[in-house]
Amino acid sequence: MHRLRTCAARLRPLTASQTAQNFSQQRPAAVPRTFQPVRCYTAPVAAEPFLNGTSSNYVEEMYYAWLENPKSVHKSWDVFFRNANAGAPPGMAHQRPLSLATLPQAQSLVGAQPDVEKLVEDHLAVQSLIRAYQIRGHHVAQLDPLGIMDADLDSHIPNDIITSSDKLGFYGLDESDLDKVFRLPTTTFIGGTETALPLREIIRRLEMSYCQHIGVEFMFINDLDQCQWIREKFEKPGAMKFTLEEKRTLLARMVRSTRFEEFLQRKWSSEKRFGLEGCESLIPALKTIIDKSSEKGVENVVIGMPHRGRLNVLANVIRKELEQIFCQFDSKLEAADEGSGDVKYHLGMYHRRINRVTDRNITLSLMANPSHLEAVDPVVQGKTKAEQFYCGDTEGHKVMSILMHGDAAFAGQGVVYETFHLSDLPSYSTHGTVHVVVNNQIGFTTDPRMARSSPYPTDVARVVNAPIFHVNADDPEAVVYVCNVAAEWRATFHKDVVVDLVCYRRLGHNEMDEPMFTQPLMYKQIKKQKGVMQKYGEKLIAEGAVTRQEYEEEIAKYDKICEEAHVRSKDEKILHIKHWLDSPWPGLSRILKARGEMIKNRMVDWALGEYMAFGSLLKEGIHVRLSGQDVERGTFSHRHHVLHDQNVDKRVCIPMNHVAPNQAPYTVCNSSLSEYGVLGFELGFAMASPNALVLWEAQFGDFHNTAQCIIDQFICPGQAKWVRQNGIVLLLPHGMEGMGPEHSSARPERFLQMCNDDPDVFPVYDFAIRQLHDCNWIVVNCSNPANFFHVLRRQILAPFRKPLIVFTPKSLLRHPEARSNFDEMLPGTEFQRLIPEKGPAANNPSGVKRVIFCTGKVYYELTKERSARGMEDTVAITRMEQLSPFPFDLVKAESEKYPDADLVWCQEEHKNQGYYDYVKPRIRTTIHRAKPVWYAGRPPAAAPATGNKKAHLVELKNFLDNAFNLDAVKDQV
Repeated sequence: MHRLRTCAARLRPLTASQTAQNFSQQRPAAVPRTFQPVRCYTAPVAAEPFLNGTSSNYVEEMYYAWLENPKSVHKSWDVFFRNANAGAPPGMAHQRPLSLATLPQAQSLVGAQPDVEKLVEDHLAVQSLIRAYQIRGHHVAQLDPLGIMDADLDSHIPNDIITSSDKLGFYGLDESDLDKVFRLPTTTFIGGTETALPLREIIRRLEMSYCQHIGVEFMFINDLDQCQWIREKFEKPGAMKFTLEEKRTLLARMVRSTRFEEFLQRKWSSEKRFGLEGCESLIPALKTIIDKSSEKGVENVVIGMPHRGRLNVLANVIRKELEQIFCQFDSKLEAADEGSGDVKYHLGMYHRRINRVTDRNITLSLMANPSHLEAVDPVVQGKTKAEQFYCGDTEGHKVMSILMHGDAAFAGQGVVYETFHLSDLPSYSTHGTVHVVVNNQIGFTTDPRMARSSPYPTDVARVVNAPIFHVNADDPEAVVYVCNVAAEWRATFHKDVVVDLVCYRRLGHNEMDEPMFTQPLMYKQIKKQKGVMQKYGEKLIAEGAVTRQEYEEEIAKYDKICEEAHVRSKDEKILHIKHWLDSPWPGLSRILKARGEMIKNRMVDWALGEYMAFGSLLKEGIHVRLSGQDVERGTFSHRHHVLHDQNVDKRVCIPMNHVAPNQAPYTVCNSSLSEYGVLGFELGFAMASPNALVLWEAQFGDFHNTAQCIIDQFICPGQAKWVRQNGIVLLLPHGMEGMGPEHSSARPERFLQMCNDDPDVFPVYDFAIRQLHDCNWIVVNCSNPANFFHVLRRQILAPFRKPLIVFTPKSLLRHPEARSNFDEMLPGTEFQRLIPEKGPAANNPSGVKRVIFCTGKVYYELTKERSARGMEDTVAITRMEQLSPFPFDLVKAESEKYPDADLVWCQEEHKNQGYYDYVKPRIRTTIHRAKPVWYAGRPPAAAPATGNKKAHLVELKNFLDNAFNLDAVKDQV
């Protein structure tokens, strides 16, 4: 370095500041700064100083390198430094290679004419234009099949992208320059074998490469070879060409993907299956990645994906037998001997088969996953790493992973970021994952403009320099092309790559959901949208690639395969059980009308009880903030606190903000698809003021799993550990509805286990206030809307703040008996910690043989069963609305009221879950252990619920039998 500096000091005639001045004087004023220089002495960088101005340090560094070795910099820089050393005046030292063809390398430009300088400026401008398309062309690509959304959430067209001749002035060019021929830089492949093109053709080819149905993000990658590799794939003329056979194969795959979903919809229209409608091109996309990877030597592919399209992937990619899939809809299958099973769109499969395209063996593993989106990502990576380890595949040539994602989850779930950061760690790397994002442009009901802060859901992938290929999913050929490129990238560089399939969701979040409530404009367009299979079929017919008869025969052939498989599936079916499902409501006005009718009758359901609790607090000047996934409408279409104009985009009304003239504001906001981050945020929000009711609602109760750190570290021990009171409310939908282990249980046992009250000590102080003051949090499971109304208000009316955990209902939201009268909510009424028996049994306590304690939804199943058995006089049913702090005093009074009765705790949860382990010792303490506390409920299990509907009903019958047959309970014990 010392020798270099000495050499520089001895040889250079210009100072660094003079050189910088030289650059700034010859940079055309009309050419703006469009990008920052990078320290790589190549041709595109050579032009950048003239466009951006260049720091003296940058120039000096390059000058040192040139002095050491003139060939270390681009030829144009070599000429510049030679001319500068020869004494060229400011503005005359730079010369483009185009004009060097007939000149010696070091020819002086002293005295050059103005037209030479204009020629240099124009070439620099064209080079800048090319680079602008490479960097920002994706912002104007036609990515949305519906044509109503901008995939990057921004309708602005970058100033440096040429959309009209008027914009040429941005580069100091005008319309007269369109037919001039310009030498192409070495950093573009748009010329093919040509080295120069007219400007008009340059712009056209750039538009074809970067602004059609494919948008490419890659210029942030700091490896020149990788950037050049991608440029060649997308810029080379004629790169995206398909043979006749390839087109016919693609059509056949589109037919299978589309007709599979249509077959399921015809046969089981009322079943949830999370179909692929609107993104049918996912199937050929995955098959293309697998085909290309198999061609490159991959023998084992480990796949992870969410529930949307899983059945289609099982059928048409993994090749699970169709009859096995169909029989899960009409199932006689018993629960497995080991394990409880899960719903069909969560299950996985392992299959080894011949890849028909490459004629090589391929093993495909689709990992089972929970509804906790993206939780499967690190699991897939771990399995892939293990498979690579055990077969000695140290470079990932034989084993690879494919991860599929939803757009909202990809942006919202922190585990995505964490998994990306494992991708290049020596002990964790799987040598490149192909990520495929099914970009519905909507979450469950949340607009992407409310779900992320980044332009694209895929921006998180930029942290590891993964190229991102956005593609319009209604262009199957474009989809297949980018998937081929993605698989080649992974095979070449062994690094992650992202394919962003920009599509739509033809139906709702699931087949039972009504999306028109919250996305009216999108779904009006979707209803008009022609299916992608039909569009592609008509395109090939028009091209002459297939005849209409061949197209229709392909459809008929697959339909026949499905029908035959359906017949075979019936051979194993003896019982049809319709799943418990809510019917979609036909319209929002019906919901509002129903609420009006309830008010006339002085009755409220759960949603209206919540509404009235919020409204009454707002009138009293209490700010209410409700946050979570899809809380504006509510997961179960019950809330509707934000009304959407059915004809005008983003025009909404929040009626709760118009309750009274001087009310406090009501904030209701759909969050990103995150639990950990959002719950932490809401906890911090609740810390700011005690005079605000802050609520976080999980989409389903068990979604709090991924926020467990916040619950364990902050909420549960908040006052004891951090000396901070906090009144945050967690609303956790809970209940065994026969829908499988996911979303059944909010895990009450976890919250109760962390309660700090002593099970062996009967308190001797005031229960209403002191007990609440001493607890670390409050846990309730309300059985009626009035009690829910009161417990929410108590959060603010109490003279202290405690976290409140509410296990909220699902089926009770519309249960005809889960109603409350206005009289239960008037002044003078309050929250009931325990609701005693009020029927015939209460009037004849000496004749009662059994007192059943319970909490939540199971109360309604117990009362129905008691009525059916004619036991209203002999069995009392008592609801424990507040579980913690435990209502010792009220339990004592209820137990003593029925001196001859046995005591039973009944719950729908499994014995090792739910409430039993918490309430049993406390009831025993209350009654001085004078009697046993019998258990009626499901037996112990590892999972929260069975995934088999028949097994669920058998379990329900058994525990109801036990609840009313004490001998059976005693025999079990």
